[in-house]
Amino acid sequence: MKNYLVLDFQVSPVEPGRDILLALLDNLGYDSFEESPKGLKAYILEEDFNAEELEALPLFNGEEFEISYSSEKLETINWNEEWERNYEPVSLEQRLLIRAPFHSISGSYDHEIVIEPKMSFGTGHHHTTRLMAKAMFDLDFKGKKVLDMGTGTGILAILAQQLGATDIDAIDNFEWAVENTAENAERNQADKVKAEWGDAALLTGRNYDMILANINRNVLLEDMKAYVDTLASGGSILFSGFFAHDFELIDEEAQNQGLEFRHRIEEERWQCVHYQKP
Repeated sequence: MKNYLVLDFQVSPVEPGRDILLALLDNLGYDSFEESPKGLKAYILEEDFNAEELEALPLFNGEEFEISYSSEKLETINWNEEWERNYEPVSLEQRLLIRAPFHSISGSYDHEIVIEPKMSFGTGHHHTTRLMAKAMFDLDFKGKKVLDMGTGTGILAILAQQLGATDIDAIDNFEWAVENTAENAERNQADKVKAEWGDAALLTGRNYDMILANINRNVLLEDMKAYVDTLASGGSILFSGFFAHDFELIDEEAQNQGLEFRHRIEEERWQCVHYQKP
């Protein structure tokens, strides 16, 4: 099982130091970030952490900012317990409700997804999950074959079936995420969702009408060709998991792969972009 480190950075002055640090860390392969009162928390796979590379950043060697950090291994978390203790259901207006079995609800929604996240990321609270769901409602999934890359808890794969997709491959490189997706698919009667363990190497020879890729900038850039090679002519692909300042990199690679830009939406600097293959 892959382990994560969480690095807690203290930056003074916090602004603009925090934004500068975030942009620099994003270039070093850090997967996600959380703002803190005195700086920033950043998450990276333990195997990818390089202290020398980190401390060579300009912020550590200039006089404009004071910066320090501590690191610790991110313990394996039972996300089901965390969610039950800390979170409320997530709704996108009346279109979608994402909740756990223990949540009581009122009102009616066009779509409802019940999940127990266990050890998987993806409770619906992150900006990128909401952005992807919003973008999905503007696309036609009826009768389509769909790839959900980096599926996590399987929320987007399950939503794809609810929107009419008839064949969905939900892939993640964490085995426990695959197990969780399979459980959540069964819980939501999403019998068209097939959960698989692996990465872009699985895609050789496959074909999809639509692709959902909510991962992170570095993986998107590295694997975009593999995604595009599997996408049918006229098919749509949604990218998310990156910040606004990374859009130009994503867009440049998308154009290099022959994709045509259609639309993008943003929430608190997180981006979701829709492309189409001619």
